Amino acid sequence: MDYKKHITIEADKRGGKPCIRGMRITVYDILEYLAAGMSQEDILSDFPELTEADIRACIAFAANRERELTKISA
Repeated sequence: MDYKKHITIEADKRGGKPCIRGMRITVYDILEYLAAGMSQEDILSDFPELTEADIRACIAFAANRERELTKISA
């Protein structure tokens, strides 16, 4: 998945944290909700401005970041 269509980083928004499509919802927020046991449907119900693709983009972004960190430490 090309998460770059969904994830934005703006220095003046949420302290430069990766957000979803310029909104104030961060990748971290979504990952925390998923880790806490919220389903994708729960998240979409709580945040109707989000899409399934936005949630998948958060996971893809995190996977890519992990892959990049692994390269650095190797």
